[in-house]
Amino acid sequence: MDILVKGGVLADGTAADIAITGDRITAVAPNIDAEAREIVSAQGKLITQPFVDAHFHMDATLSYGRPRVNRSGTLLEGIALWGALKREQTRKEIVGRALDYCRQAVGKGILAIRSHVDVTDASFATVEALLEVRDRVKDVLDLQLVAFPQDGWYRALGGEDQVIRALDAGVDVVGGIPHFERTMAEGAASVRAACELAAERGLRVDLHCDESDDPLSRHIETLAAETIRCGLQGRVAGSHLTSMHSMDNYYVAKLLPLIAEAEVAAIPNPLINITLQGRMDSYPKRRGMTRVPELRAAGVTVAFGQDCVRDPWYPLGSGDMLDVAHMGLHVGLMTAPDDMRAAFDMVTARPAEIMGLEFGLAPGRLGSLVVLDASDPIDALRLRPARLCVISRGRIVSRTEPAAWTPDVRF
Repeated sequence: MDILVKGGVLADGTAADIAITGDRITAVAPNIDAEAREIVSAQGKLITQPFVDAHFHMDATLSYGRPRVNRSGTLLEGIALWGALKREQTRKEIVGRALDYCRQAVGKGILAIRSHVDVTDASFATVEALLEVRDRVKDVLDLQLVAFPQDGWYRALGGEDQVIRALDAGVDVVGGIPHFERTMAEGAASVRAACELAAERGLRVDLHCDESDDPLSRHIETLAAETIRCGLQGRVAGSHLTSMHSMDNYYVAKLLPLIAEAEVAAIPNPLINITLQGRMDSYPKRRGMTRVPELRAAGVTVAFGQDCVRDPWYPLGSGDMLDVAHMGLHVGLMTAPDDMRAAFDMVTARPAEIMGLEFGLAPGRLGSLVVLDASDPIDALRLRPARLCVISRGRIVSRTEPAAWTPDVRF
């Protein structure tokens, strides 16, 4: 074998050694007594499958302050600022920022990212840049790209054609933003078109859906119905779904079973949802994140996304999915032990499932994992600790020394 991780603890508390040969896990057992090219001593630390970010915008990342800061803190001002930035930035700039972020992400144990890429950039530089980045990071990081018409499928001139152009160029997933179309009717039409296009090409769908405080923004209903009509069950995600935070309970009681029946996944983005939403409220002020516990209880697959790091929409962010889950469990009131463990799954196993990845700590799965300076998932959420070792496809790509605290104060 090439790598043997010794003395670790899995998320369920099981002691385990993990053997990796080539790019695959070949054995998981309490005590593997064998020689290996490299031995990683986990010493009672948590071993987890990699962190996965199921919703990000890599074409905008690390651009904060250009062309200026978002003064209102709103989604719409962020879109306007991005519209100005994409007219002046170069492909080289986008590639440089994206690669910088990928390096940070890998150091945090993120080994897969689904990034929406704005296809309504007339120069097409955003798409070309992220296709280049995807190719450059592919040996370490799975970068899945979504053809995202930021300015609208129909609202942007030639938006639909640009989505098709991006897919023809090799972009992986069909995207959309129905709540940004000029009318509810055009938004619903864009959902139908996106699902039909994905069905025709055998692709997945991930739509920015109902990212609004408007309780009557109900494109998720259309997305679920179109998913069933087009036979896309298990291949569709609705991202954000913040309008559900404001919907009345009677309607949500109808909506949740429909989403579950369609096997549509939900991808809320806690840090950004609670920052952008509720900006027009006085008090009480809505926080905006969708109904995560209720979605999970209905049987819907839910994953948390980072969404933004230092860009026109969000001034902070470190690329740490434990920060995302930490905020998500607070806003979702998920503080029971089982709920906190579920929050950990929502930045590891659940997004990997949504993206169709081969991650998982079992023989035959990709030899990708993270050793955390924590004893269990709840401890990891509480401390957001160092990633002691990150292994991607059978190769150690990052190491960090455990924190050492030697107090020199006496009580």
